[in-house]
Amino acid sequence: MIEYQTRPASRGATSPDAAVDAAVLSTVVKRFTSAKGEEFTAVNGLDLRIRRGEVVAFLGPNGAGKTTTIDMLLGLTRPDSGQVQLFGQAPQQAVRAGKVAAVLQSGGLLPDLTIGATVHMLASLHPGADPERCMARAGIGELRNRRASACSGGEQQRLRFAVALLSNPEFLVLDEPTAGMDVAARRDFWAAVREDAARGMTVMFATHYMEEADQFADRVVMINKGSVVADGSASSIRAAISGRTVSALISPYEAELVARSAGVRSATTRGDRSFFNCTDSDALLRVLVNETSATEIEVAPRSLEEAFMAITNNGRSVQKGI
Repeated sequence: MIEYQTRPASRGATSPDAAVDAAVLSTVVKRFTSAKGEEFTAVNGLDLRIRRGEVVAFLGPNGAGKTTTIDMLLGLTRPDSGQVQLFGQAPQQAVRAGKVAAVLQSGGLLPDLTIGATVHMLASLHPGADPERCMARAGIGELRNRRASACSGGEQQRLRFAVALLSNPEFLVLDEPTAGMDVAARRDFWAAVREDAARGMTVMFATHYMEEADQFADRVVMINKGSVVADGSASSIRAAISGRTVSALISPYEAELVARSAGVRSATTRGDRSFFNCTDSDALLRVLVNETSATEIEVAPRSLEEAFMAITNNGRSVQKGI
């Protein structure tokens, strides 16, 4: 096991119980029964502690247990064993108190209501809520007269974000929040989330966009088969996976020969450029320079996506001490 420390959360919390962690999951197990009557374990002894003010990316392949874990955090389902607490309380209590809000992938919208009517109606459930501010924060103020059913997938996600902000939550859970958004909308969405996080909100988000985890998370938690397999900063997780990626403009014939070189673990081609994952980049560079006609040679550290694939495909465990 490789141990390392994450960057400590720099954002403060003003609550009198600020020492209490935002979320704690202790040896949590959740099982389900399939349509065929077969029992399977979705979450298997998961331990996770999220400190106040952290922005945590929650990653894992399909079927890893991400959605089940999020459902337990939100009190939508209960663990079969183990304990889940938010701010020292049961999830249902924290949600009822308005401390926790979520942006989920689907559901929760009335198709015949306009965006403005939806946000104002739900704002009535939260004394002191400012629906106009929340719509502006989510970038949907100009869409107030559009029915939810007429909104694109990305616009519906921004509507869910506005609704989530109504209670001024201390902990925001985001499940694939930018699915369906274009590049500009994704950029604006994360700018708004970062502003709220800078004021002390704790954020946990699940995403398939590795660049979002790399750019916006203080900490990356990867799970596979219902258990945590990596936990740390994005840079620490990348560094824990040995080797570098060497790329070059090279003929297909020469690329095939280079791929057979010692230390080359895999090779792919994207357009005119070939990429080689290797254990010894210096040796590979000598091969490319001295034995091929390769040009525009580049060496880069492993990406978070490559680390994710290596960890989840090979069953590696990369942990940090808390």
